Amino acid sequence: MLTGKEKLLLEALEPIAAEKGIEIVTVEVVGARKAPTIRVYIDTPDGVSFDELASAQEWINALMDDIDPFPGAYTLEVSSPGIDRPLRTPAHFDRFAGEEAQVVLRGPVNGRAKWTGTLLGMRDGSVALSVDGTEVAFPLDTIKRANVKGRIDFSQ
Repeated sequence: MLTGKEKLLLEALEPIAAEKGIEIVTVEVVGARKAPTIRVYIDTPDGVSFDELASAQEWINALMDDIDPFPGAYTLEVSSPGIDRPLRTPAHFDRFAGEEAQVVLRGPVNGRAKWTGTLLGMRDGSVALSVDGTEVAFPLDTIKRANVKGRIDFSQ
């Protein structure tokens, strides 16, 4: 699910984040090669406050300066995972079992690469979904990206 550069950044960030009680949900590198944007999504058991974001931005920026992941300019964004939380690890898929999720595969299976259904968690190394009453499963390494489908109830 992560590119080589994203894995490198994640591996550099995770030990420091763990010391601070922060989970690095995922890292994305997007945009132009000459001036990419590095997005770091963080979470804590109690959610992410503005102060936690500001503090994380500071230490993540210092680490990025030390490892200098891209020659020249880049933009760093530190954010909470948001309502459509990315799913990356087996623990993520198990933790959010029962939620509606969207899974995008690296290539089509049964003629489609995008699947939406109820997340059932991990089953024998594969991510299981219930799609229209049928269980489907995809090996973790065939998934390009996955996320919880956030819902907002405006009736309350």
